[in-house]
Amino acid sequence: MARPVRLSARLGCLVAVLLVALPAAGQIQDQLAAYTGANAEGYLQPLADAVGTSLNSGVFRSAYIPQEGFHFKFSMEVMSVFFSEDDETFDGVAEEGFQPLDPDGIIDIPTVVGSTGSVIVEGIGGTSYAFPGGFDLNSFSFGVPQITIGSVKGTEMIFRYFALDISDTELGNFSLIGLGARHSISQYMGDDPPLDLAVGLMWHTFKLGENDEGSELIAANALTFGIQASKRLGEGLIYFEPYAGLSYDTSSVDVEYQSEATGDPLDISLDLESDPTARLTLGGSLNIGVWNLHTEYAFAGQSGFTFGTGIAF
Repeated sequence: MARPVRLSARLGCLVAVLLVALPAAGQIQDQLAAYTGANAEGYLQPLADAVGTSLNSGVFRSAYIPQEGFHFKFSMEVMSVFFSEDDETFDGVAEEGFQPLDPDGIIDIPTVVGSTGSVIVEGIGGTSYAFPGGFDLNSFSFGVPQITIGSVKGTEMIFRYFALDISDTELGNFSLIGLGARHSISQYMGDDPPLDLAVGLMWHTFKLGENDEGSELIAANALTFGIQASKRLGEGLIYFEPYAGLSYDTSSVDVEYQSEATGDPLDISLDLESDPTARLTLGGSLNIGVWNLHTEYAFAGQSGFTFGTGIAF
């Protein structure tokens, strides 16, 4: 009976690696229970933006795609998004049944990434309301395995998939699916183009946790499409390849939970749309035989690093 225990421990470690800075779904749900829709949106928006930014990162490490022939790449991509001071608070509103002493509104309430301390707001008639704190996160890190297969007429396919049933833990169930494709532009530019160019499209769906009704607490979708460029420096089995990309990213996060802010349980459903954003990616890839190491920095609404390593045949 010892083997299942060891397996559970390994899976737990793997989840910790894949979701480095994400609070447990159960903990998020406990904090959300104090909120109805308006405050919940402000509370969760920085995390929703970070999930979308992370999913749209680390898709490519080169713009070179051969016109024909089989190639296979496997890598682990780890993305980190950094939160700014503006992400730490939001302007709260009075929950139903509570009237604050200040009629102009409630400000500087911690978001999910903000301070862990709750904020007590005094109300009319000697009442008060406790706005829950966040989880004091400076960054959000997310990892996922990726497979790239090609090539047919300069086109390759990209796959990301991971699923884990951890319903007996605070984290809850986790699943991710990513599908994408890239096509070579430089194949139309003659035998020796100055740069390798490609265009690509990638879509993701991500689900985490389980609410009191048995459905996902957090469900996210992300889409990115853009153009990439790279240049191989070196010959043979060892070479360095700087790369860049310009993309247009969109994402949305749906959250379903049960609020206790009004005293009686209330089912809440949120649709958190992140603002579409342009992203400039600059990176470099070191290739030694079949092994690859790459890192990049993305300039976007929420900027961050991506690090990846893998093998290619």
